[in-house]
Amino acid sequence: MSTDTAAKPRRVNLRTPDVMAAVQAQVETHYRSDIVERLRATGGTMSVDGVTVRLAKQFGFCYGVERAIDLAYAAAKVFKDRRIFILGEIIHNPEVNHQIAELGIKNIVPAGKEAELRDLTAEDVVIVPAFGSDVTTVSRLKELGCQIVDTTCGDVMSVWKRVRQNAQDDMTSIIHGKASHEETKATASRAVLEGRGHYLIVLTLEDTDYVCDYIRRGGDKEAFLKRFAGAVSEGFDPDLHLQRVGVANQTTMMRGETEEVQRRVMAAVRDRDGEKAQTNYRFFDTICGATQERQDALRDMLDSRMDLLLVIGGYNSSNTSHLAEMGEVKLPTYFIRNASKIESRDRIIHFNLHSKAERVTEDWLPPKPVTIGMTAGASCPNNVIEETIVRVFELHGIGLDRLK
Repeated sequence: MSTDTAAKPRRVNLRTPDVMAAVQAQVETHYRSDIVERLRATGGTMSVDGVTVRLAKQFGFCYGVERAIDLAYAAAKVFKDRRIFILGEIIHNPEVNHQIAELGIKNIVPAGKEAELRDLTAEDVVIVPAFGSDVTTVSRLKELGCQIVDTTCGDVMSVWKRVRQNAQDDMTSIIHGKASHEETKATASRAVLEGRGHYLIVLTLEDTDYVCDYIRRGGDKEAFLKRFAGAVSEGFDPDLHLQRVGVANQTTMMRGETEEVQRRVMAAVRDRDGEKAQTNYRFFDTICGATQERQDALRDMLDSRMDLLLVIGGYNSSNTSHLAEMGEVKLPTYFIRNASKIESRDRIIHFNLHSKAERVTEDWLPPKPVTIGMTAGASCPNNVIEETIVRVFELHGIGLDRLK
């Protein structure tokens, strides 16, 4: 269809009372857990015959994830006679993404490339996931006249507002995040506005120190661009575009690490510019509230006595990975996708954050009495958490009937 003749889609309210009532019933069928709800209501601890499971006070689905899932389910009901697509995964959880596919919603990963969008028409519905999508892709969907269902998290859009302001003020956005992550890609696309603004993505404090050294003393431009290949805007020149900078972040990063990035960059600009530094540097607190709540809750729980920690969620989930990082510092920690990874009392399959691959650990479960901590990322549904709790007790001969 020609973009010149594509009709602007009419606004459709997906959140009508009747649609949302049906959606809520369906979502609860797929993701609800009576055991987890009871644990939440009674302090988060369950003990039976020398086996104790301790659940963090904050875990699992956040509001933004719940909203995204609700809107996807609502789209499947309201637009049941039309083709429905989603730009990648709605969230980083395999069970949830499988359920979305079961609704008949087809996954496409455009990454801003025309080839992946060419088969879409104005009759199609396209869901933008919770992470958002890049400016080029969204603009193309609008040109095609597609019905867009935007589930982008409000916290993510708050970051977009900040980096757009940086672009308007000809400032470079230094984004603390993962350059390959959908959210960071979407944010970076908004840090460049009509030929103004640039971005640089840093992942580690080592990256940050390298940038800070360049801010203070300059350096080898070619080496700089090689190090950050794929993590800078087109035409980025460190000699020009590190003069005025604003720090932003992927919302699911560790707050303490993002704050350290901010401190180090600010110190570097002050060392270089002296009194003029305040006009050449800015930052905003844009860490997701739900991410911080889950990190704080785990930090509190890690102060109590536990034999090991199970972190449950998708391996490509940034906020879940950070929970596993926190646990590893304190005690044996196993990052698992779901209960099927717990094969026996002698064998568990879990994700290694350093090798970025699953590994097998033998003799992982201590004998009774044992206390097992559990937490889950913001994209992990309660039913997956329940299945893990039930599996842990089953390994000790304690059946589901004794957990109700």
